[in-house]
Amino acid sequence: MTSSPSEALREEIRGLYLGLGERAYGLYEMTQLAHALQSAAHAEAQGLSSAMVMACLLHDVGHMVHDLGETPAEAGIDDRHEELGADWVAERFPETVAAPIRLHVAAKRYLCSAAPGYLSTLSRDSLLSLVLQGGLMSADEQAAFLAQPHAEAAVALRRIDELAKDKHARPDPIEAFLDRHLTSALTQAA
Repeated sequence: MTSSPSEALREEIRGLYLGLGERAYGLYEMTQLAHALQSAAHAEAQGLSSAMVMACLLHDVGHMVHDLGETPAEAGIDDRHEELGADWVAERFPETVAAPIRLHVAAKRYLCSAAPGYLSTLSRDSLLSLVLQGGLMSADEQAAFLAQPHAEAAVALRRIDELAKDKHARPDPIEAFLDRHLTSALTQAA
C-alpha cells in the first residue's frame, strides 16, 4: 500500500527535524527543532492560518539543508537560509507557506529599519547575521519590501521568530503540529 503525498511529506518533515533538527539553533542554548516548535506554537496561539503555522514551523529549514555547519554567521558567512528554505518549501507547499519564509530575513531588515527599538531587541546571533544579510534598509528598500504580496505575513513570521527563543519552553511535539495543520496548509492558496 502506498502512502498519500501528505503522509509522505509528513514523514519527510518529521525525519528532517527529528534528525538534523537536533543541530544547535545559532548561538542559543536550544536546537533547530525547539525553535521551530516554539515558532509554530506562537503562530497557533495568535490564531494564524495553517499555512502560517507551517511557515513558522519550517522558516529555518534552510539552515538544515546546507552544508555550512551550525553557525556560519560566526564565520562571516550568510547561509542564505531564507532562499534555500523557501525553495525547499516551494517544492512541497503553496506560495502561502513559502513566500513568508523567503521574505523573513527582509522582514528582519525592515523591522530593524522602521520599527523603533526593534534593533535593540536582537540577540548577538541576529545582529551578526543582520550585517551579513544586508543591514538596515533604505527608505526605498522599505517601500519595495512593503509592496510585496506577502510582506505582512513575513513581518508576522519575523516577530514570531524573535519570540521563539525560550530554552525552557515545552511546545507540543512536531507530530501534533503536522496533525493539526499539514493537510490544511497544503490546500490554502494565496
